Amino acid sequence: MSSEAEFADFVEQWSPALLRVAFLLTGDRWLAEDLLQTSLLKTSRRWSRLADPQAAYPYVRRVLVTTHAGWRRRRRVGEVLTDRLPERAASEAGPVEPGRAVAALATLPPRMRAVVVLRYHEDLSEAATAAALGCSVGSVKSQASRGLARLRALLSPSDDLVLQGEDVP
Repeated sequence: MSSEAEFADFVEQWSPALLRVAFLLTGDRWLAEDLLQTSLLKTSRRWSRLADPQAAYPYVRRVLVTTHAGWRRRRRVGEVLTDRLPERAASEAGPVEPGRAVAALATLPPRMRAVVVLRYHEDLSEAATAAALGCSVGSVKSQASRGLARLRALLSPSDDLVLQGEDVP
């Protein structure tokens, strides 16, 4: 895989699925779009080195997860907090209200959230999740178990813990 056309085809085909993963990791549609764009930019620089077309989606998904982890570690210094909110334009849309499952996911620590998203949204095996995150299978098992326990405590049995739905882009 080396051509720009192949990369463009990949982006067109897989962006919706990758955006859902990014949204579940960030809990915010706009951050998810930024995360996806940054990850695709990083991938485009190394696209010619990717020999196996079947490995493209897992590779980009891993770039997405590691980029998100890096964002979480890095302090944001570009924002300046003030005691007065700026005026908003009347045509500006308000924030997207996430569903209960996505809101509950947002309460998990980043690594645990990544494990839950990859295991249950992406339906990866424990070994594949461990490989994607660069950790042990035991770590994936414990993080998944703790994450699901926290989600169960936050969500009532009547809540539908479907990570694909109207609230996920």
